[in-house]
Amino acid sequence: MTLISEHTETDTRERILVVAERLFRQIGYLKTTVADIAKELRMSPANVYRFFDSKKSIHEGVARRLMGEVELEAQRIARTPGPAVVRLREVMTTVNRMNTERYVGDNKLHEMVEIAMQEDWDVCVAHMEMIAGVIGEVIAHGAATGEFEVKDLQLASLCACTAMMRFFHPQMIAQCATKPGPTIDEMIDFVIAGLSPRTRPN
Repeated sequence: MTLISEHTETDTRERILVVAERLFRQIGYLKTTVADIAKELRMSPANVYRFFDSKKSIHEGVARRLMGEVELEAQRIARTPGPAVVRLREVMTTVNRMNTERYVGDNKLHEMVEIAMQEDWDVCVAHMEMIAGVIGEVIAHGAATGEFEVKDLQLASLCACTAMMRFFHPQMIAQCATKPGPTIDEMIDFVIAGLSPRTRPN
């Protein structure tokens, strides 16, 4: 009976997040109320508050869900067989593409990201650490196969992520879209060159 109850509660939490995300996209985070979410779900606001103690916690759940989708895809690519160079490029282009699709082209969802940066910073930090960890995983594999030459793995993954911030961070993707600078492929080439073994003179 407890397992059934827990399963039902998980389903209800997920339904709340799905509806909340849809409303955030349609009318914006600031204009969406818990009453709006409850109405869409045909439940009372009090029932929504059984699962989330505030609108902020719903917002955090939606942000966590969206970021989790990016993390899962990055992990899938990182753990696919093949050269580390190819996987590193694909992880980086995929993070950029998914963040651009989710947040930059959608003004209302972009508003939600801006608020997440202010209110749910821990969620954002955890996401950035996860992506850095995935990139570190690929770099470690490349170092083991001789594709990369890395003295400090953690530093290498942090440097790679920092170099790609313009293409990873939703606000920076939006702000830099029309500004001069390297393309994503040029930046990835630069990162890979920095990780590649040095040719030593005879």
